[in-house]
This record gives sequence, structure tokens and C-alpha cells, in this order.
Amino acid sequence: MLKEKLKDYNIILASKSPRRQQFFKDLNLDFTIQLKEVEEIYPKELKGIEITEFLADLKSKAFINLTDKDLLITSDTIVWLENKALGKPKNEADAFKMLQNLSGKKHEVITSISIKNNNFQKIISDVTSVYFKNISDEEINYYIKNYKPFDKAGAYGIQEWIGFIGIDKIEGSYFNVVGLPVHKLYETLMDL
Repeated sequence: MLKEKLKDYNIILASKSPRRQQFFKDLNLDFTIQLKEVEEIYPKELKGIEITEFLADLKSKAFINLTDKDLLITSDTIVWLENKALGKPKNEADAFKMLQNLSGKKHEVITSISIKNNNFQKIISDVTSVYFKNISDEEINYYIKNYKPFDKAGAYGIQEWIGFIGIDKIEGSYFNVVGLPVHKLYETLMDL
């Protein structure tokens, strides 16, 4: 359905995330992957959803020669814990600290998506609450050693071992926690 609706567009996914790329394949979309390096720095006064919206927009600004037939998709995900953004861990120690901080607490996973060409831009966002049970240092070390979650906001993937054993419940979209609120993206693209 969506493929037919968007057949006149050149869909560009600007993401190296294998999870986001798989979502686009699973939506049966024809798309290309184009990457541009962007320094993901945002004003310190931004909070929560403001951060992901700013970064999704910032990533889209790296593409300056879009046409009205292009449809550029950029996105950003953060883990929001106790009024702080957790991005991707720098190393094992950083990942360990993040997971220790998430243990036994509720946090939010926030994703924003920018859909843009040279005529318009729309930014959509989604928020999912995630509840971690208490996880031991041994479990955290096992996860980091075996799953190397250095490309994931908050140092975890809900679809991996830590999600199986460590997450009590979620409120909202599971796919948002994986990295893309596919349902909102689908609705927005269908409305174009």
C-alpha cells in the first residue's frame, strides 16, 4: 500500500541503524541510504522531546540539494531518565553506568522523525515509558560483553537479552523503543 502511494518519490533514509533500515524493508518501501556526518550537539536548555526534534531536524539540514521528488527521512532517539538524556555509550564503562542508572527505574524512550523535501518538512515524535526491574552488575556485565550495545541510546536494545530479562513492562510503542515509531511514520506517509 505505502509503496504504491509513494511510487513517485525518491525515498532517502539517512540512518546507519540496521534496525531502522530493516523497518523500511519490512514496510516494503523502495529507498536508498545516504549518510552525512553531523555533529549531534544541541542547546543545553532543551529537554526531552525538544532534543530529538532538534537533532532530527539538524540531521536533515545536512542535505541541501533536495528536490520535490525526494523524501528525506532522518530521526533521532534518546533515553530520557531523571531529566537527563542518555545517548549512545562511549565505551564499556559508560554503558555499565547507564544500565546501572536504568536498573529498577522507569525511563522514557523518545524518537523524532523528520520527513522533508524542498517544499515541506514535517517532524513527528513518539514517547514510550519503559520499566526496568533491578538488574545485577553481573547481568549488566554479561550483556555488555556479549551484545556490545554501543550503537544504542541508553546502552540497551529491548529486542536483545537485556530486554528479555530486565524489562517489566512498557507503555507505548515497542517499535519506538527499538528505534522507530513505525505506526506514526506509516500514518504520516499515508497522509502525504
